[in-house]
Amino acid sequence: MAWCYLKRVSWLLAMIFALGLAANAQQNPKRLILKDGSYQTATKWEIKGDRVRYFSAERYGWEEIPKDLVDWPATDKYNQEHEKQRTISAAEVVQQEEADRHKEEAATPTVAPGLRLPDGGGVFLMDLFGSEPQLVELVQNGGEVNKQRGKNILRAALNPLALSSKQTIEIKGEHARVQAHQYEPAIYVNVESSDNDSSAPVKDTGGQQDRYRIVRLDPKRDSRVVGNLSIAVYGKVSQKENWIPTSSTTVGDWVKVSPSEPLKPGEYALVEMLDKKQVNIYVWDFGVNPDAPKNAKTWAPTQPAQAPTGTNESPVLNKRPPR
Repeated sequence: MAWCYLKRVSWLLAMIFALGLAANAQQNPKRLILKDGSYQTATKWEIKGDRVRYFSAERYGWEEIPKDLVDWPATDKYNQEHEKQRTISAAEVVQQEEADRHKEEAATPTVAPGLRLPDGGGVFLMDLFGSEPQLVELVQNGGEVNKQRGKNILRAALNPLALSSKQTIEIKGEHARVQAHQYEPAIYVNVESSDNDSSAPVKDTGGQQDRYRIVRLDPKRDSRVVGNLSIAVYGKVSQKENWIPTSSTTVGDWVKVSPSEPLKPGEYALVEMLDKKQVNIYVWDFGVNPDAPKNAKTWAPTQPAQAPTGTNESPVLNKRPPR
């Protein structure tokens, strides 16, 4: 039985070796250029006396031809150029893979161990439920509008009046669908600068630092109000008490918006400044409530695959030896 097993293993190793040689022959064949203009593809060769012994890349076996039939200058020239081109191609593949990796990292940056922002853009709140980081998508809210749109968002401008204006944006419902369980949630934004559905394209706001802001919402019966949006004619937005100081940083294709100080429990919204004089009336609302239940449809870190432990075999009961 042991001999049969060893014979079977030897045959398997031989097959693996043969397949490896075949793969190498197909991927990197060389040529023995003959003086009559023909050639033999080979993975390697050696000169023995007046004969050339080579391993055929076509027939996967050792063969021989007279040494005088080989055009050695042509053989050396072809194989050197072929190796050079192969090296260039391999380098191009490595460069392309590196470029693809950087592109993927820019589109879906890692925001926590095992947790990446999804592809396709959008607006996501980084939450911490218990000890687990989670991403929750924020959707635009503007009365009747509340649906997932990814990068393609809705925009409509809140314009100043002749001298100055004090206008409000009212959002239905007492609480936002998404509730942050920490006091300093980060919001990641990746939306288009303009959209076919938009009547208010984004202009220069002085940089990403000024494009997105967080505002505290005021309760009003069965709704919440983005109030005190006082905008002077020269474009300065008054920093009323409900405007929260924020910091913005670029993370790949995304913008990370974070409150500069802990938020108090309550209702908030991320507001987009279309330019120095206009505010997008469609906002991304959220709340801060450490005691709120877990948000629905969250992205949690991907856990690495664990190596299996134990066995699927049934236990065997052995008889106790006699004393």
